[in-house]
Amino acid sequence: MSLPAEFHDIAKRVNNWGRWGEGDEIGTLNLINGEVVRNAAAAVRSGLRIPLALPLQQEGVQTGVIPGRVNPLHTMVQINHELFGPGTVATSDDTVTMGLQAATHWDALTHVSHSGRIYNGRPADSITPHDRARFSGIDKATPVVSRGVLLDVARAKGQDRLPGDHAVTPEDLDEAAEYGGVTVRSGDIVLVRTGQMQLFLAGDRHGYAYPSPGLSLRTPEWFHAHDVAAVANDTLTFEIFPPEIENLWLPVHALDLVEMGMLQGQNWNLEKLSTACAQERQYTFLLCAMPEPFVGGTGTPVAPVVVL
Repeated sequence: MSLPAEFHDIAKRVNNWGRWGEGDEIGTLNLINGEVVRNAAAAVRSGLRIPLALPLQQEGVQTGVIPGRVNPLHTMVQINHELFGPGTVATSDDTVTMGLQAATHWDALTHVSHSGRIYNGRPADSITPHDRARFSGIDKATPVVSRGVLLDVARAKGQDRLPGDHAVTPEDLDEAAEYGGVTVRSGDIVLVRTGQMQLFLAGDRHGYAYPSPGLSLRTPEWFHAHDVAAVANDTLTFEIFPPEIENLWLPVHALDLVEMGMLQGQNWNLEKLSTACAQERQYTFLLCAMPEPFVGGTGTPVAPVVVL
């Protein structure tokens, strides 16, 4: 189906094209400035470090539903090979083939397009097989280091995991912010926990993928109003799946990435972070989540680390 009027109305309200100039390629990452980073460092209290990435392995979150997006295929190409002759130091090397968005990852602003356009009004056909993403590739991203905020929607509702048909609303985000005692500020990176990751960690790869709670069509306006720099969550699809509006696929992707120019992340493991934040009663932290700089990439693996 064509994009409905409701989508286009929201798109107009959240559009950031030209906000940071016609040549801008990084969107809301412009909101992470020196003051934001200093405030992020001030959020560190105990020094507790929590990794948020899933292991890169062949039995990962991909089940073959998305063509070409394969779990990591890890191959040894040298094993204790005496490269410079017998008796010399031996080396072992390996290689990996994988989808850049196979596991814990960031979507680049070029990951989706709509109406023939990508972020900042550039043509979608600027992404080609040879040049890849000529504009706003993931290599263009500036360092993603900022204050992180966990909005633990599931825990705020007294649940381990949201039901598969739960569309996370702006009201849910407000409720989770109140539960955590936090105010989302300009330049923050927001992590939204649904608890869906528990299914994957328990070995249910297909149940993790579908049906899945996720962000609703109304949430981009909330992120825009709060000047959020980036958003990530603990699901495969990021937005609710199947979609709220029948046959309207990935509208939140289009609003976040194309209209707003806001990085979004998927398959982030927020379970240990949820426990730690509840124990410490601290829902803000320093978050380091630097994209791997694949030139022209439309996404990238990431190994985020939280420091509480």
